[in-house]
Amino acid sequence: MANEVCRYDLHVHTYEGSACAHSSGADIADFYKSLGYAGIVVTDHFWAGNTRVDRNQPWEDWLAGFRKGYETAKRRGDEIGLDVFYGWEYSFYGTDYLTYGLDNDWAAEHPEMKSMDIVDYLNLVRGAGGYVIHAHPFMEAHYIPYIRLLPRHVDAVEVINAPKPQSVNDRALEYARGYDLTMTAGSDCHSTDAKHLAGIEVDRRLTSIQDLVSALRNREHRLFRIERE
Repeated sequence: MANEVCRYDLHVHTYEGSACAHSSGADIADFYKSLGYAGIVVTDHFWAGNTRVDRNQPWEDWLAGFRKGYETAKRRGDEIGLDVFYGWEYSFYGTDYLTYGLDNDWAAEHPEMKSMDIVDYLNLVRGAGGYVIHAHPFMEAHYIPYIRLLPRHVDAVEVINAPKPQSVNDRALEYARGYDLTMTAGSDCHSTDAKHLAGIEVDRRLTSIQDLVSALRNREHRLFRIERE
């Protein structure tokens, strides 16, 4: 019997969690199901990034609000047969890290994450068993003072960020190859109007975010991208 090819997008935002996103978690879930994906990882912008959630709340209340985009997508995903996993995009002065494998219970015990030096954050997360992908490492923008590369402190590099210019992705690919870092792809999706999409495909249905991390660690995946009309 042939293996089942399952596609996952590793970099997805929702309106509930990210100030720059335009579609709800439920609509995002419907969108990916319509495109034939098996699942997504919701990676809304965390505390120091472009979050939509009011930072004037106690830490645990903020975390609960932050998780709503994932929860909305997960409820809809359960209804329609789309896997929805939880992660976040952690920012340090414009340098962004997709973080997988940890939950709100763990985060609640570490309010120091709000203001940590980035190396300390990466060591903390990976020491707890989390998995870190450096998202679009060569992106340039007015709010990014300089490009930071920390190859000994991450697990993987996003070498296809679907909306980014090819030059940004080409440099990320060269970087990942140079340090033998796992390569990933994602859509950095903020809306159901997204035209440029990407992700990974594996030859089995993934059961959890930990299973996804295991597949990435073992390099069981392949990269793909989609250009919609």
